[in-house]
Amino acid sequence: MTYRGHVVNGQIVLDQPAQLPEGATVTVEVDAPRDITSPPAIQGTLHDRLKPYIGAIKDLPPDFSRRHDYYIHGTPEE
Repeated sequence: MTYRGHVVNGQIVLDQPAQLPEGATVTVEVDAPRDITSPPAIQGTLHDRLKPYIGAIKDLPPDFSRRHDYYIHGTPEE
């Protein structure tokens, strides 16, 4: 049986609880280490990443981009 987990303060913590008998022999295999200090690389510009959603909502008022707070949240008109 295989259990997955991670290291916390130098100890192995299983992701799911397991009923292992006291004194059971276990084998630990470490996955390839990953750099958790740097965020993942962002691919493309914000426009490129949001492009699939452009025009996805139909029938919006013509001034929606300018007055979206009014339409969505009901904020007072300017």
